[in-house]
Amino acid sequence: MNNTSKRQPCRAVTALLLPLSLGATANEGESLPDATFSAELGAGYEYDSNVSIDELDASSNESDYAWLAELELAVEKPLSESAELNLSYDFSQNWYQEFSEVNRQTHLLGADLSWDLDAVTTGAYAYYIRARLDGRSFLEQFRASPYISGFMGKKWYARGAYVYIDKTIENRPQRNATAHSAEGDLYYFQRGLRSYFNFGYRYKQEDAVAAQFSYRASSLKLRYVRRLSIAGRLSSLELAWRFEDRDYTGIEPTINEKRADDRHRWGAELEIPLTKNFEWVIYAGYSDYDSNLPRAEYDREVYGTQLSYSW
Repeated sequence: MNNTSKRQPCRAVTALLLPLSLGATANEGESLPDATFSAELGAGYEYDSNVSIDELDASSNESDYAWLAELELAVEKPLSESAELNLSYDFSQNWYQEFSEVNRQTHLLGADLSWDLDAVTTGAYAYYIRARLDGRSFLEQFRASPYISGFMGKKWYARGAYVYIDKTIENRPQRNATAHSAEGDLYYFQRGLRSYFNFGYRYKQEDAVAAQFSYRASSLKLRYVRRLSIAGRLSSLELAWRFEDRDYTGIEPTINEKRADDRHRWGAELEIPLTKNFEWVIYAGYSDYDSNLPRAEYDREVYGTQLSYSW
């Protein structure tokens, strides 16, 4: 069992972006840069100590190995001197050696419209995600978010956003939910992009069809990113910790009380450019889920490597 992570989705994306893009076009006779395209293709291999599906609170307590494949396509188009539209499509697929029933395929369509207002940057993004398990429909999700960001001095940068989520899980209608969250991030650039810290906080309220799956959550994250030279190539090391405190609002029938979870996640990732277009990534992660619901309490280790080509 695997877990993921980007909803009448395409129609909703269009509805969101169309009114925003009005007035974001160039002045008559004004010349704008052409759209730029980019793509990245990746393949990797991963060890998972506890194959799991987070969305269903399901874990196998069994380990497995999986092959990975990813494709990312993106286009950036300036709409005026201050406005820009970014469109993206991401595809990912894993293939477990033993747990083929949870081989996961994910499609993500994204749109981000932003304005550079000198002092701040503001905008809105929308994502539509569709995931399949072993070839069968599993998850459909729509996300939309207005945001604002800007520097607060030479070394400090802040970003704030509101996020709306609409989630549907196939054959689990009681878990279908809508969610609202407010999140903020603060960056401290110790040595510019060569070394910086990121601290973030998020409050989320998710309301599911069944009360025992509705919850309120506070989340913290701390990341440290450092550029370093490896064999003469400017590489990137990221260390991250995330914590989430969930308090469920309905009685969980199997334990006859309200569920409460504490979730810790630690991760490390090293990116090493091999050539102008090839990059090698090595990563490791550990998750510790503590809950008064026995099936939702488990830990998990993931180790993997990936080679990607971008153009």
